[in-house]
Amino acid sequence: MGQPRHAQQEWWRSAVIYQVYVRSFADGDGDGTGDLAGVRSKLPYLAELGVDALWFNPWYLSPLKDGGYDVADYRVVDPAFGTLAEAEKLIAEARELGIRTIVDIVPNHVSDQHPWFRAALAAGPGSPERELFHFRPGRGPGGHLPPNDWPSQFVGSTDPVWTRLPDGDWYLHLFTPEQPDLNWAHPAVRQEHEDILRFWFERGVAGVRIDSAALLAKDPELPDFVAGRDPNPFVDRDELHDIYRSWRAVADDYDGVFVGEVWLPDAERFARYLRPDELHTAFNFSFLSCPWEADRLRTSIDTTLAEHAPVGAPATWVLCNHDVTRTVTRYGRAETGFDFAAKAFGTPTDLALGTRRARAAALLSLALPGAVYVYQGEELGLPEADIPRESIQDPMYFRSQGTDPGRDGCRVPLPWAADAPYAGFGSRQEPWLPQPAGWSTHAADLQAADPGSMLALYRAGIRLRPVFGTGPLAWLPSPEGVLAFARADALCVVNLADPPARLPDHSRLLLGSGPLDEEGRLPKDTAVWLRA
Repeated sequence: MGQPRHAQQEWWRSAVIYQVYVRSFADGDGDGTGDLAGVRSKLPYLAELGVDALWFNPWYLSPLKDGGYDVADYRVVDPAFGTLAEAEKLIAEARELGIRTIVDIVPNHVSDQHPWFRAALAAGPGSPERELFHFRPGRGPGGHLPPNDWPSQFVGSTDPVWTRLPDGDWYLHLFTPEQPDLNWAHPAVRQEHEDILRFWFERGVAGVRIDSAALLAKDPELPDFVAGRDPNPFVDRDELHDIYRSWRAVADDYDGVFVGEVWLPDAERFARYLRPDELHTAFNFSFLSCPWEADRLRTSIDTTLAEHAPVGAPATWVLCNHDVTRTVTRYGRAETGFDFAAKAFGTPTDLALGTRRARAAALLSLALPGAVYVYQGEELGLPEADIPRESIQDPMYFRSQGTDPGRDGCRVPLPWAADAPYAGFGSRQEPWLPQPAGWSTHAADLQAADPGSMLALYRAGIRLRPVFGTGPLAWLPSPEGVLAFARADALCVVNLADPPARLPDHSRLLLGSGPLDEEGRLPKDTAVWLRA
């Protein structure tokens, strides 16, 4: 099933990529958990939506202590989701429909159930097995203090990133204790991950998304953390670029593509990851977290395009993902941006307002130059669900001592059929996360029959998106609070201001997120696509 070597088509430069969180997408065997059989059954839906590729969150063998980002074996599909053979069928069947597959890898750490870590625990202090991780003696009398004071990468958590074993050694985990960090200075770690890349490229995947891509390399001295010190002891270290150049050589053998999860405030350092011999693309967190404010959005767009221009890489645009409050809910709040540290229970939301803005934002993001990621359920206009505290499973909630609602609210199983049990998710029993009351009103089958639905808007937007071509963006003169730009012979106009906006000269209206007013003007929180 390996892909033949051929001239790079660079489909990824302008693709619409749909993020599948398998556990919540569709349940094929009725056990309450989404699986690969469920995804296969919905491939016609995804083809009709018009997406170019699917990005899957980890489907590998895992204890699921962090939603699958604690991987025990990359060459085994977790039985909760299916089998390796079924993954191969899914990749092939999707490709027959013109849909490519992107898989997720988590190179910073593995599960504490991974064979390497279990061997390291059994081998004891000073053993070669422990050199694959970061094991250290403690500080202070009897070694009772952690080796350093690094902060946890779970926002809001004050838990230590070191766990002490009965034999006296401590091991490093920037996330949960069940996710020990790998030692990327060890050649076996590098070789194993290059082999993993080949394993999945040989099975037909078109690309790989790299989780926490800037965290792999650590200062070998493991010094204490000092805010603002350069270089950082565990973020964005120069050694990373040699790793990704080696990976790129592997990917090029298969015309494979990388997308990195790279959170960096420094634009120049961010762009280094996108040089022609490293990663192809990286996620755009500036746009994702930006408030619904015209000036802020324009600045985010301009900054993003400027960051990518020096290395010739395409930008990516995304409104939501499996870690972020859903767009409809976020845009209906007083504070419309996203910040992990600001998440709280009971935040008031105007869902009608949020839906109107989310519709406009969908057309804005689809009109921008580059690739677009759509998180499952965004095309249905799903709101963030309120999960009863007794049903929350996300470790972020528990590590914050119950103050952070966690990420489960955007991971609730999708509604497919309004009149079916559990909104057609496919389960014969309560799904792994409870669906809130009224969830079936968002069902895909209802929306497919409604030309005014969010699903209809996304289908139309993805179908018409090629009218913007592949060229650059040119801003047009516009009133305060209005974003207007041209690409090829199409225009996109978004009004975020109170007064209705006059439309620029155009030959016809292609698509709108809502109706124009009686004078043909664009109301607030509405977007249109126009033919010049």
